Amino acid sequence: MADIALMHHLLIALGIGLLIGAERERRKAQRPASAGLRSFTIASLMGCASALTPWNWMSGVILACITALALFSNWQRRASGDPGITTEIALITTTLLGALSVGAPALAGAGAVLITIILAARDPLHRFVGQMVTADEVADVLLISGATLIILPMLPDRPMGPFAALNPHAIWLVVIMILGINAVGQLATRLLGARLGVPMLGLVSGFISSSATIGAMGAWVRVNPASLSAGVAAAVLSTVANYVQMAVVIAVTDRSAFVATAAPVAAAALAAALSGGWFMMVAWRETSAEPPKFSRSFNVMIALMFAAMLAGMLILVAAMRAWFGAVGIAAAAAIGGVLDVHAAVISIATQVNERTITSTQAIVPVLIACTTSSIAKMLFSATAGTRAFAARVIPAQAGIIAASWIAGLVALQIL
Repeated sequence: MADIALMHHLLIALGIGLLIGAERERRKAQRPASAGLRSFTIASLMGCASALTPWNWMSGVILACITALALFSNWQRRASGDPGITTEIALITTTLLGALSVGAPALAGAGAVLITIILAARDPLHRFVGQMVTADEVADVLLISGATLIILPMLPDRPMGPFAALNPHAIWLVVIMILGINAVGQLATRLLGARLGVPMLGLVSGFISSSATIGAMGAWVRVNPASLSAGVAAAVLSTVANYVQMAVVIAVTDRSAFVATAAPVAAAALAAALSGGWFMMVAWRETSAEPPKFSRSFNVMIALMFAAMLAGMLILVAAMRAWFGAVGIAAAAAIGGVLDVHAAVISIATQVNERTITSTQAIVPVLIACTTSSIAKMLFSATAGTRAFAARVIPAQAGIIAASWIAGLVALQIL
């Protein structure tokens, strides 16, 4: 049995070296490199062998030797004008993975696959970062990274504040989720908007703000009345993104609340997709004007404003529940739907998570928040766009409200 286990570790180390080494060998054929298939395979096996020895210091010695050789090789190659150190770092990492294959073979294998994918995707990654990603989008990534890796671990993960309604860790986790969805939506808007047209631009912009998208599309149609159907399709499809985002944040907050509200949220999204798809088909032969440009709404101030609004909604819902029971929660949801429907539904899902209400009791408040949010979108369409624009968006929003309530009432009967 010991021999079988030994062979198992050596075979995994062999596979790791061959996998990463094969990719480096292919790259070596395109440009000179210090190590190829054999070097990587031997390095991985040396790491595995050092971990199998009874001397704990052996792995350190082997790693130090490989590192020294890699640094010397890189120093020699600098004379040729190639200062890259990817191959050297990969060689050192392969040695470590070979040693790791003894204690955690599955982790070592997974690490080898991930490293090989990164190495093989060199050109697409360089092209994407260098040519397609803007400086603002890099700043977005840094902001999300700081919010996740620096701020989140420092926040307390327990109920606190008025009515014990605030959990700073949970609030910030949802904020990170919103920011991540918004960042992806903005990137998709820039990459896909011109290619897929105004309706798809509206869909991905809905992840940033459905209400703002409807207002922007209304103003765009006012200037370009010949593109009415395209603007309406974009406005209605933005609501699809709104409900997808809503489902994500509810699921992150509480799984049982997500299960209970899945039917009405999905029905609303489906109704929005069908009506938006219909208008997109109508607009297929239209000559649409240049898509509107959306200003960036992704920054620290937006994140802080959302966190403050979410905290306020959590306190309001808890207070209204304590003072007026279920009627108070419904009233708070109606107010929150107008201000920010995501903050409203998160506050309701948080109540479910804290077991102050049941998941079934969350259905009606969520429906009320969605209803008042749709009513606000109707007002946006009427004030920002033309009469023809509003005459199409308002019935679509009414159909979305009706679909969500029908599905919600059915869910109440089942649950």
